[in-house]
Amino acid sequence: MSDTTGDIAASHKIPALCGNIIGGETYTQGDQIPVICPETDEVVTHAVEADDETLDLAIRTAQETFEQGEWSKASSDHRQKVLFRIADLIEKHQEELAWLETLNIGAPIRQSETRHVTRAVLNFRFFAEYCSQTSGDAYYQQPDYLTVVTREPVGVAALIGPWNAPIALTTMKIAGAIAFGNSCVVKPSEISPLTAFRVTQLLLEAGLPEGVVNLVNGRGGTTGAALSSHDGIDRLSFTGGTATGRAIMSAAGKNLVPVTLELGGKSANIIFDDADYEQALDGSLLGIFSNNGQQCLAGSRILVQRSIFDRFVADFVGRTNNLRMGSSFDRRTEIGPLATKSHFNRVLSFADLAREEGCEILTGGRAADGYSSGYFFEPTVAVTPRNDLRICQEEIFGPFATIQVFDTPEEAWRIANESDFGLVSYVWTSSLETATTAHKAIKAGMVLINTPIVRELRAPFGGFKDSGVGSESGASCEAFYTEQKTTVIPMAKPNLPKLGSEA
Repeated sequence: MSDTTGDIAASHKIPALCGNIIGGETYTQGDQIPVICPETDEVVTHAVEADDETLDLAIRTAQETFEQGEWSKASSDHRQKVLFRIADLIEKHQEELAWLETLNIGAPIRQSETRHVTRAVLNFRFFAEYCSQTSGDAYYQQPDYLTVVTREPVGVAALIGPWNAPIALTTMKIAGAIAFGNSCVVKPSEISPLTAFRVTQLLLEAGLPEGVVNLVNGRGGTTGAALSSHDGIDRLSFTGGTATGRAIMSAAGKNLVPVTLELGGKSANIIFDDADYEQALDGSLLGIFSNNGQQCLAGSRILVQRSIFDRFVADFVGRTNNLRMGSSFDRRTEIGPLATKSHFNRVLSFADLAREEGCEILTGGRAADGYSSGYFFEPTVAVTPRNDLRICQEEIFGPFATIQVFDTPEEAWRIANESDFGLVSYVWTSSLETATTAHKAIKAGMVLINTPIVRELRAPFGGFKDSGVGSESGASCEAFYTEQKTTVIPMAKPNLPKLGSEA
């Protein structure tokens, strides 16, 4: 472990084991999966993989806790107070959690603090506020009847989190599920279990009843597959790769379990010649290089109008070459290591593919010099002649930007939509007409005009096409994690026909 890591470790504690937390108890028996720091390539701890018996225990505990009703039947005011306490406790432990996140996935420490952990705090505060404002419907158009529609929690939610932003995205699922009274079984990625383990401990410390949130660790092909196909779950939410999402949806579908899937992306970042040039340049760098490029919403396909193409490419490459790569624990670092060795090799393979496909790599495309350990990959920029190349169609999930030229808005919309994905798209223009046309023309779940990513939790976030099924937001989560019940009450004694009467 590096000196910088060691200095920080002196004030924080790495768990000796990331066990499975079920009903408030930590279980440490089972196969152990090494947890590796991507900066040093060292094993920092192990996660205990949940076998079938442990997984069954977690689901049964969640079911029993739900039926007992301490949480599922609690008032929204009570649940709100607990959710606020959770948010406050996560905020109190912000430095520790950011350090664990960075240790585990290599995200620069400032981004872990200001984006990942801050988002986790927001998730619980948002749903604390939202759950206290929910309401039902009443219909009285038939004068003799009052029809009331209410919502009830569904039961047990299986929540499978990603490895690239585990604390931010997994807590969105947890907060959304428990806010409406559900219990859940959470499975973080086996790559990045550290913050999920610590957050689960904090949930209990904040007063969440034991058994409401149960944590199981394990690989996707074993624990994840078993969880997805288990007949004891009532909902399933997954964030990760598209291929895995298809398998999960198929497994859950056999039990008619509804799913939400937030999957891959290959988002177009479109820059018109009338854009605020500096804003577009800054936003484009943030869009592809934040979180070391490991984000589904990365603006990885940069489309630039011809009249400013050469200038933009030169400036973008210059800024890319100036990115501060180094230890993720250095607060000045802008690019750290990729999360795993296998992922590093995968991203590196796309550089060879780009050359084979006739693309021009202007910078990067190789392992970074000067590092004796870790998975450091140089930020990469490639100019591509066509959009149908694999380099433009497949999600690389790293600090790897492709740049293409376009002439007209219609060409930009066509290129943007020529993708199996449809998660996010970015448009930079000073023209109101162009902006409103983009809103209508681009096939993506979110279109951002003149801004990098802004996550408004009141609005749905989800993708078109291979980017996912369903969405997450206040209303979306309420609809997903609750069941509607219609109750009809007569306002006067009904005059019923007397079947079988002789009268």
